[in-house]
Amino acid sequence: MLPPHAEPEPSRPLRSWVRSSPGTHIWLLIIAVTSLIVAIAPEQPEHVLLHRNSSNVHELVQHPIRSLITSAFWIENPASLALYALLFEVFQAPVERWLGTLRWFVIIATAHIAATLASQQMVLMAIEDHRAPRSMAHVVDIGVSYGLAAAIGVLTYRLPHPWRWPYLIGTVAVFGIPLLSGATFTDFGHAVALAVGLLAWPLTRHPVSRET
Repeated sequence: MLPPHAEPEPSRPLRSWVRSSPGTHIWLLIIAVTSLIVAIAPEQPEHVLLHRNSSNVHELVQHPIRSLITSAFWIENPASLALYALLFEVFQAPVERWLGTLRWFVIIATAHIAATLASQQMVLMAIEDHRAPRSMAHVVDIGVSYGLAAAIGVLTYRLPHPWRWPYLIGTVAVFGIPLLSGATFTDFGHAVALAVGLLAWPLTRHPVSRET
């Protein structure tokens, strides 16, 4: 149940919409701020900002906790902010309203961490096997796409049965086809995050359902 101050307000639908998924919209606000910083920063400071907030091999070794956290609040191209805002409203917000902020956070955070560590382990192995240059240890690895992949996955269980299987097949195809055609470490991370979302089925059994 929502706390009293967060009850739906029919006369203020936008405010009610935002308050019913606070985690999603706080996250989106932080991304908007960091995107503005990237947009107005000169080229060299922008380059430094993106690398220092990446969760690449170098940063994970030097600053593991910080890099895992901060990498979730930046996007590389500020021009894509509007697209991410739309995707948050379509996928993240419904999951948070349905399952509640705590369970939504657990799923998204787990997916972000698991996908980041798995994808960067893939990079490290490629470097050690001389299949990738050592510069890949410093690659920019930031963004919210792993969390989005997890939300897309767990939302499968929100759909009624006539639509669930086509949605699942389409989702697996979108994230799975790149794995069969020269996958990058990001493609691999997306697949891991999607799997975390799909494996979160036990957390969907007693939904909060904050639909307004």
